[in-house]
Amino acid sequence: MNRPMRRSFLLARGFSLVELAIVLLTVGLILSSVFVVLHAQLEQRDRDATQRRLEAARELLVGFALVNKRLPCPASGAAGGDESPAGGGVCTNAYNGFLPARTIGYQPVDAQGYALDAWGNRLRYAVSATSWGTAPGARFTKKHVANDPAASWSVDTTPGDLVVCSAGVAGAQTPGAGCAAGTTVTNQNTVVLVVYSTGRSGALTAAGSNAAENLDGDVLFVSRPPDPPDAPGGEFDHLLVWLPVSLLYSRMIAAGVLP
Repeated sequence: MNRPMRRSFLLARGFSLVELAIVLLTVGLILSSVFVVLHAQLEQRDRDATQRRLEAARELLVGFALVNKRLPCPASGAAGGDESPAGGGVCTNAYNGFLPARTIGYQPVDAQGYALDAWGNRLRYAVSATSWGTAPGARFTKKHVANDPAASWSVDTTPGDLVVCSAGVAGAQTPGAGCAAGTTVTNQNTVVLVVYSTGRSGALTAAGSNAAENLDGDVLFVSRPPDPPDAPGGEFDHLLVWLPVSLLYSRMIAAGVLP
């Protein structure tokens, strides 16, 4: 190969390598952008699906109350999707249980009968355990019986324990506790039940104070938009719905369960 031809070949070859590097870099950037967008779309799809599942669960809980004249207790870790105890009354774990999927007829469930969110994690459920009559902690989970002072519901009675805030607070919260200043979403006389998902992470323990608030078994729950790991309250990806007691009463009155 003569010198001019060799020089032309090398120049052409070098240009092709540079061009190839640019193309690969461009393709890599495009794929990276597509992956980010796709991941965000999939995450939003799962959140939307989970939100619908939570709302469906809340409706089934109301339906259960209309038929059985009480709310079900949460399922325990050993109840296999059934309320604990069977038949209601004083709940085994009113503030720190699972949605009783088999008791209310919820789908989808896992092999043990526990309700699932869109990520395959078990849905959680808390119900008001306001003291009532001779059965403390069974105000809303003991069957209503008309004209029975020990088992009749009154629309004048409010829950007084569960509360939803936009941020967690330090320490265990007992019935009657409120949110920190500026974080109140509901007051203590509003919420009769809470259903929530622990998000994509599905962790039952959390380092962030906001996520941890939903897992500590007390009366205070947090509902807020998702937060990244470096947020002040730590990462938060839980989704939560609740039922106002006024809505429960109105549905029971309309169904003829309450006078």
